Amino acid sequence: MRASLIQIGVYDDEGGESIEARRERVAALVREQSGADLVVLPELWTTGAFAYESFGTEAEPLHGATYEAMAKAASDAGVWLHAGSIPERDADGLLYNTSLVFSPSGELTASYRKIHRFGFDKGEAVLMIAGAEAVTVRLPSTTLGLATCYDLRFPELFRRLVDDGAETLVIPAGWPERRRSHWTLLAQARAVENQSYVLACGTAGTHAGVPQAGHSIVVDPWGEVLAEAGPDEEVLTVEFDPGKVGVTRDQFPALKDRMLGLDPPRRGR
Repeated sequence: MRASLIQIGVYDDEGGESIEARRERVAALVREQSGADLVVLPELWTTGAFAYESFGTEAEPLHGATYEAMAKAASDAGVWLHAGSIPERDADGLLYNTSLVFSPSGELTASYRKIHRFGFDKGEAVLMIAGAEAVTVRLPSTTLGLATCYDLRFPELFRRLVDDGAETLVIPAGWPERRRSHWTLLAQARAVENQSYVLACGTAGTHAGVPQAGHSIVVDPWGEVLAEAGPDEEVLTVEFDPGKVGVTRDQFPALKDRMLGLDPPRRGR
């Protein structure tokens, strides 16, 4: 399986790239990945994940402008596209941080509203509503488990995704440079503890005064880093064998020894 993670640069420069222009540029980048099976974009790449003041003004319905552009790009390229996330405004006017996944025909096959919102008592945590459902997506050769940025710090979500059949965990993010070491550490931890691939795609640049970590990363079920981007905008492409998940879980069946979080818990040996 071939995956391309598009580490988009989102910058502060006033009078620079508009959201409309960025959509067009990103759609072109997606179309260039026509040889890939799966393409992944970062979190809130239209606005920037830390540009809280623009969430309300730039929010769009699920089937809005970004949906239209990404559906067409996926269809043009003939790829599965995890289109990162957008600030979604629902019919009641509520805001969510919502991820979109498109099939190679351009059909929206899944959406995921971010469960864990970052900011503590400000920003996303107070402006957006938490999602409530774990979401998986079945591709021909693997099942994706969806998570977004701050979700990476909450292992119980990933356990739920694995219980629901996830083999490849896809995590778009707008992760800050000052906590980049956590990004790498947690991506590897989620891969090892769930014996799954992790595809974590971040942004480059600086927006809302926050330098971004970049360093998108692909980790295999043993925690080995298969590929890692640098700090700047780039496309990280990697080939991996989805069958390795099943082999790893058979060879080292740690998931079968889980005792907590199960209903009913398994009896110890």
